[in-house]
Amino acid sequence: MAPPDVLVIGAGLAGLNCARHLHERGLSVQVVEATDRVGGRVRTDTVDGFRLDRGFQVLLTAYPETQRELDYDALDLHPFHDGALVRYNGRFQRVADPRRHPWDAPRTVLARIGTLADKLRVLRLRQALADRSIPQIMEQEERPTIEVLRERWGFSSVMIDRFFRPFLGGIFFDRALQASSRMFEFVFKMFAEGRTVLPAGGIDRIPAQMRRDLPDEAVRLNTRVEAIDEQTVTLATGGALEAPHVVVATEAPAANRLVGDVSPTEGRSTVCLYYDAPRSPLDDPFLVLNGEGVGPINNLAVPSDVAPGYAPDDRALVSVVVVGRPAEDEAALQRSVRAQLIDWFGLEAGGWTHLQTQHLPYALPEQAPPFLSPYERPVRRRRGLYVCGDHRRTASLNGALAAGRAAADAVWADHTD
Repeated sequence: MAPPDVLVIGAGLAGLNCARHLHERGLSVQVVEATDRVGGRVRTDTVDGFRLDRGFQVLLTAYPETQRELDYDALDLHPFHDGALVRYNGRFQRVADPRRHPWDAPRTVLARIGTLADKLRVLRLRQALADRSIPQIMEQEERPTIEVLRERWGFSSVMIDRFFRPFLGGIFFDRALQASSRMFEFVFKMFAEGRTVLPAGGIDRIPAQMRRDLPDEAVRLNTRVEAIDEQTVTLATGGALEAPHVVVATEAPAANRLVGDVSPTEGRSTVCLYYDAPRSPLDDPFLVLNGEGVGPINNLAVPSDVAPGYAPDDRALVSVVVVGRPAEDEAALQRSVRAQLIDWFGLEAGGWTHLQTQHLPYALPEQAPPFLSPYERPVRRRRGLYVCGDHRRTASLNGALAAGRAAADAVWADHTD
């Protein structure tokens, strides 16, 4: 067979988006993927009829790239409640967006997660970010999020510790809040302007939808790349592939191994534990945050409350997130998580069946400053070699798709030059 015009290494969202844009322009594309399925970190496992996303993941409908690239109607998206239950002082404090849930406003005002001034500052933050474009946010001085929460936006330590640490800690896997302030303001704008949703049947419906835009023969699974030399790609099996254009669409550590000088290669880690419960411990599809800062659990959700297909009929799927790399061994971690679940939800949680523990050593790129300086890292290494992934843009679904499209544009520009 003739070599393809473009060889894409990695079938995550960035690689798939790059491939589909080039396919639409008439180029022949071959995608090689080391694992047994497309999607990269956007993956869902099936265990005993439950759909377990690879780590707790959500889609923010305001993301401009997902609006552009995905068919929301076909994904059958279902929203979380626009708020959270914050565990503090032995109780769940209910907070919600008063613009979308005005009936929750009294409980939000009375919730002991910050002062009334803090809650007004949240509204001021929302409005300020609504008035700024994404490029304007990305041109703000980049600092650690903890600093801008205190100094730029004036939040109290109480509000930061009880709300922002667990909320943003579960997004960035960083309870110390050292992630880029540009990333924080971008993500907060997305939360405020759209809905937080899950596709019916699992987050892997997103890459599955993208895969359908490519010919069957365009994707090779279980094909690991060992090295790249000019336009020759050596496979772990000893075979080789060639193409005029090679796109490396992998996580940063793998990209650095293949082409060098890719940074940052450090990542943030998390552990996700899944449980089968006879019924949901929650009344609504809320995100639950640990505002007490005690115990292993950072945040918790019940995906089956949000979207159908996550659990068999008459069962509930409980997802627990632990940020970072626990010092405990597996058995000790499960015991401490179970004890905290019982403390929060009563003895019934002691009977929940543990389905799976997922250890994700590279769940996200490290996003501490200067991660987004510049906020659009180059994707073109030289003519014929390109690198893309969420480490080139924002560490998000939006960033992965944007980087893939940027790589496709760079390939097309070189191809037509």
